[in-house]
Amino acid sequence: MDTFGKLSFLDPLGWIIATQPHVALRMKRIFPKIAPAQQGYLRLSDTPENAREIQWFLERYPHEIGAADLKLLKSRAQQHRDKEALVARMLSGIVETLSYPMAEPPRPYQVTAAELWKASGGLLLGDALGSGKSITAITGIVDPRLQPALIVCYPHLARQFLRFFRRFAPHLNVHILQKGTPYDLTGRFHVISRDSGRLVCLRGTGLPQVIITNYQKLAGWAGTLAPLLKSVVWDECQELRHAGTSKYFAATTIADAVEFRLACSHTPMHNYGIEMWNVYRCIDDEVLGSREEFVTEWCGGSGEIVKEPRALGAYLRRSGAFLRRTRKDLKIELPRFQPVVETIETDSDLLERESLSCEELAHTIMQAGESRKGQKMQAAGEFDMRLRQATGIAKAPYVAAFVRMLLEAGDEDEKVLVACWHRRVYEILNEELADFHPTMYTGSETPAAKERNKAEFIGGRSRVMLMSLRSGAGTDGIQQVCSLGVIAELDWCPAVHEQFFGRLDRDGQASPVFGYFLVSDEGSDPVVADIAGVKAQQLGGIRDPDVEMIEELQVDPNHVKKLAEAYLKGRKGSRQLAAVSRQPELASEISA
Repeated sequence: MDTFGKLSFLDPLGWIIATQPHVALRMKRIFPKIAPAQQGYLRLSDTPENAREIQWFLERYPHEIGAADLKLLKSRAQQHRDKEALVARMLSGIVETLSYPMAEPPRPYQVTAAELWKASGGLLLGDALGSGKSITAITGIVDPRLQPALIVCYPHLARQFLRFFRRFAPHLNVHILQKGTPYDLTGRFHVISRDSGRLVCLRGTGLPQVIITNYQKLAGWAGTLAPLLKSVVWDECQELRHAGTSKYFAATTIADAVEFRLACSHTPMHNYGIEMWNVYRCIDDEVLGSREEFVTEWCGGSGEIVKEPRALGAYLRRSGAFLRRTRKDLKIELPRFQPVVETIETDSDLLERESLSCEELAHTIMQAGESRKGQKMQAAGEFDMRLRQATGIAKAPYVAAFVRMLLEAGDEDEKVLVACWHRRVYEILNEELADFHPTMYTGSETPAAKERNKAEFIGGRSRVMLMSLRSGAGTDGIQQVCSLGVIAELDWCPAVHEQFFGRLDRDGQASPVFGYFLVSDEGSDPVVADIAGVKAQQLGGIRDPDVEMIEELQVDPNHVKKLAEAYLKGRKGSRQLAAVSRQPELASEISA
């Protein structure tokens, strides 16, 4: 049989094709990713998909190939067929999923994602915010084949993951890395066991089954952890979108060493499409080929912008490397109401400037005796107002960014109801979200104006309504067009939060309601969230859809005093830090 050239495998370059000029032109038209090699040869990287496509092309244009290379080509092509068939069966519900030894069962859609992760080896999970991607990760990790597992997350989420494990998989031993440099992990965990219905912590031996760390510690631990691990979970994987850093190099070191890789994020890339390749390098380094192939096929041969992002998304889904389900996709399996606590950033400098006048008031609250009770009460009211306003203003730009993300991730008719309190916060959100035509439903509008604004939100072009935390009682009709609620400023009283979300979670609502509490780690939020029981909603809402959303708690009468105490403690720490920063020798000592 006549052949048109020669095909051979050369590690690590991949498949090298020497062919006739007219066949080379044909290949370049069919395979945009194909790259020219030295001396006029063509080259494709060694991936199962490439092997299958080469095999298909050889049926039309036979090439000479050695026996060993032909065997490898057939094997790699069959891997692609098997994976594609398995993914198709799983997503159609044909494959029977396993039972999971968990204290509380995961939802069916979480099981589906965990099974797909294990079947594919590398998966990007982009499900809707609040759908429980962390529980999906735990559902996969309970499989002994995935242990020891590493979870990499933001620093403030490490304890949250630990709480999830204690609730859903208390039989697993878990350890949070305490230092950025390696130390002996033997016995560095607690086994959580059931004893008469209570959780009892016992000192463990051996290696932890689950290790939790943050991205900042990754570089120091990568070489030590890589040989020990079977799986890795990249939480908020947009942290991997930039190549060339020590953090990214450490991530690739771990990714190359483990068999199972799960990345979780609703927004895995922020700017250009090349970021998606960087992220997938740590998830599945075969699905998008080499960087050169990705740029050639998806970015038009140069630059970093993906020309057809929808086509890329469809390709990744079909490959079983990307699973993204919207709230509408999951509405049958989601509870009626889903509260979610999201930690957001704060402009610390702005918070400092806005709250400067609070210190004297805080001292008055802490020191005034019974003889100055009236002065103390007046100072408490003023302090509460000023610090909570400063916190709201410092959070507002980040609240706007979060609301924008919700709107842009949903359908064109997606709408969001946002709860605020202070006038300046309304002004900032109106400015930042002006292109969504916000309407107002606060204490400043007349009843007629409120009705006009509500009508504009329900039936007009407005996609955002800013509602006062305490101005929505009795309001009806919003639930017909909106199922997303965001609390931008917290209230001391849990019942106020419940009443706000009641504007959405009521008769006439056709979709699951997501209620987002946007909480800062600075300002008044930590104390208010604790007293109002907000942080408990994250765990309670995920697995207890039938439990009352917010307990009827009585607000602690000393709540403002606690706020003042926390504020003064924070101010003292800030002054000490500032003093240390002016003494480099002390700064280095404290850092060590």
